[in-house]
Amino acid sequence: MELMNIARVRWACRRGMLELDVLFQPFVENFYQEMCDEDKTTFIRLLECEDPELFAWFMGHEVCPDAELARIVVKVRGRPAP
Repeated sequence: MELMNIARVRWACRRGMLELDVLFQPFVENFYQEMCDEDKTTFIRLLECEDPELFAWFMGHEVCPDAELARIVVKVRGRPAP
């Protein structure tokens, strides 16, 4: 999977749920550029998931069944807001 440029990643972080916007947008602005290419690719794959799935994973209602995606969920949730 080809890496997206940062503008496209920012656009992909704009979700239909405010709760997800609040998580993704600061993460991309403050931490995405520092990630290795493998983690960036996995983050982009995470952004391709549906909002209800993402909401359940990020709010702790369900565990993400994909280990790579679950690792990125933990990484995004663990970052403090700036």
